[in-house]
Amino acid sequence: MTNPRPVETWLTDMDGVLVHEEVPIPGAQEFIEKLKSSGLSFLVLTNNSIYTPRDLRARLLGSGIDVPESAIWTSALATAQFLADQRPHGTAYVVGEAGLTTALHDIGYVMTDRDPDYVVLGETRTYSFEAITRAIRLIEGGARFIATNPDVSGPSVNGTLPATGSVAALISTATGRTPYFIGKPNPLMMRSALNRLDAHSETTVMIGDRMDTDIISGLEAGLRTVLVTTGSTQPHQVELFPYRPTRVVDSIADLVDLVGAEVSAEPTG
Repeated sequence: MTNPRPVETWLTDMDGVLVHEEVPIPGAQEFIEKLKSSGLSFLVLTNNSIYTPRDLRARLLGSGIDVPESAIWTSALATAQFLADQRPHGTAYVVGEAGLTTALHDIGYVMTDRDPDYVVLGETRTYSFEAITRAIRLIEGGARFIATNPDVSGPSVNGTLPATGSVAALISTATGRTPYFIGKPNPLMMRSALNRLDAHSETTVMIGDRMDTDIISGLEAGLRTVLVTTGSTQPHQVELFPYRPTRVVDSIADLVDLVGAEVSAEPTG
């Protein structure tokens, strides 16, 4: 990248970058503290729609990482913003948990199973066959189909769990209708974050651990991107993709000293 503008805004994924489940990744606490002391704008992004920002702040704080509630942006919040722009004060049948229902209530949406404008599918640890069946019938009846994110699986202390993308595929197979996914890799997630901060793509960096979600959505939104190899994508896998991040580093610890400095491309791999 030639003569990049100074970085004024940092966006970072959460799982695989700052934490593994409840375990902090070395350097995460120092990175967040450096961001706060620098006065630069930043947001922690997550496709997880289960939790509210307040819940996620508490979970991160339990891992020793002090992120302000206002600096957490979820796919549930991005979905709510999208729906508020598309159809203000609409109605929705929601399959999801507090993170999603709270976000929709906050924009004035009414939750209903009677002729809703949308069926909105989010993450939940207790998918109900009855709720999924109801969603299928409402979509067949004309409700528009929205999903918070396309992730097909997620981690837990007991192993892999089916996630929003898997349930969306089930509903799509039954209805023949494909949802519009709001979260990463849709660059809409990044743009909604930039709008929240009143930030510009040319002065923003996105940090992530996945080439197929974090990095591609950052690139498509016009951001500089940094891949950390503490999560899903490993160094030898980078060359398998037809696009590259601006930079590849071992972990978030390698970025602490870059806060307040330029982030430019360097040879990777």
